[in-house]
Amino acid sequence: MSLTLSTRAMAILPSVTLAIDAKAKALQASGVNVIGFGAGEPDFPTPSYICEAAKVALDRGMTRYTPVAGTLELRKKIAEKLQKENGLTYSPAEIIVSGGAKQSLYHALCAIINLGDEVLLPAPCWVSYPEMIRMAGGIPILVHGEEKNNFVVTADMLAPYVTSRTKALILNSPNNPTGNVTPRAALQGIAKLAVDKQFYVISDEIYEKLIYDGQEHVSIASLGNQIKAQTIVVNGVSKSYAMTGWRIGYAAGAKDVIDAMVSYQSHSASNPNSIAQFATIAALSGGEEYLTEMVEEFDERRKLMHKLVNEIPGLRANMPEGAFYAMVNISGVVGKKYKGRVIDGSMAFAELLLDNKNVAVVPAKAFEADMHVRLSYAQSREAIVEGLKRIAEFVSELEG
Repeated sequence: MSLTLSTRAMAILPSVTLAIDAKAKALQASGVNVIGFGAGEPDFPTPSYICEAAKVALDRGMTRYTPVAGTLELRKKIAEKLQKENGLTYSPAEIIVSGGAKQSLYHALCAIINLGDEVLLPAPCWVSYPEMIRMAGGIPILVHGEEKNNFVVTADMLAPYVTSRTKALILNSPNNPTGNVTPRAALQGIAKLAVDKQFYVISDEIYEKLIYDGQEHVSIASLGNQIKAQTIVVNGVSKSYAMTGWRIGYAAGAKDVIDAMVSYQSHSASNPNSIAQFATIAALSGGEEYLTEMVEEFDERRKLMHKLVNEIPGLRANMPEGAFYAMVNISGVVGKKYKGRVIDGSMAFAELLLDNKNVAVVPAKAFEADMHVRLSYAQSREAIVEGLKRIAEFVSELEG
């Protein structure tokens, strides 16, 4: 037997979003003034009332193992949240807490996917979705949205891709990377398709509180008992409460699915962090004032970024409706050159921009949208202004 890596491990592509962020941070550490539009996390500190709760947990010695699915107290609080905010009724036994929403997503896929099962995936999509599907033994089936419709994918667009091997659909609204919010009417059509064709829906709702312009967040699971039974709702506290490093996510769904996820988690990760779980109970028990202030600030940054991007010849972007990302169309500069290198897609654009103007953006090739780059407005307004100024300079220096 040769000493080689598994074919499964060799097939996994590294996260481009984290790679760009790591390179930007390395430059910053060396003293370079880098404007980073890459990372997907709020730049706000975790609210003090949550940090205080963590200190209480430490003082109480809450440093032991918890139940694999999370403490009963936290699962009760999550059930309360889902009922109050989303109109969804789940018992604590139908909820699992994991080490971040990403872990919840992966364990959900592992619980339902057999080798060769197909998973419908609206695109552009978050970089980790296709890889997690493949890691679980499934096959991602990309269904591309149209930019003129803000990339929203409807049931009519999904239906031609449904086969006898379709096991699930991953739905992400508000969306990373596009910033779109799937309208209620579109969700109703998707719910009917899922029920008629009998496939699961994994609904990633991690950005639910970050919405603008009067948009409405609707959980597809709230649209009827049948679709609720087929939906695995995934959420967490990373984005809404600026708790990315605390690593707490959760999923709610049918008990047999949650039981399978618990079994999987028991061997892959044991329980989520005990102190972070206690702090999450506090997070879900308040924070309305903090959330309002954060969303209002993101809203102002969103408008500023949209305005500045669309003032640059050759670039354009739709107005984001949720999350904190803007998808910037670069097709107007593709084919041009910078210092002799042709911009043939988002990778070249992002690499040249970082190397020459010290601005980090995410090449949307990783999101199945190579004519775009993603910019995060989880940055100060001053950084947005300076970063877009540098991007404008970069574009003005292109040749051809």
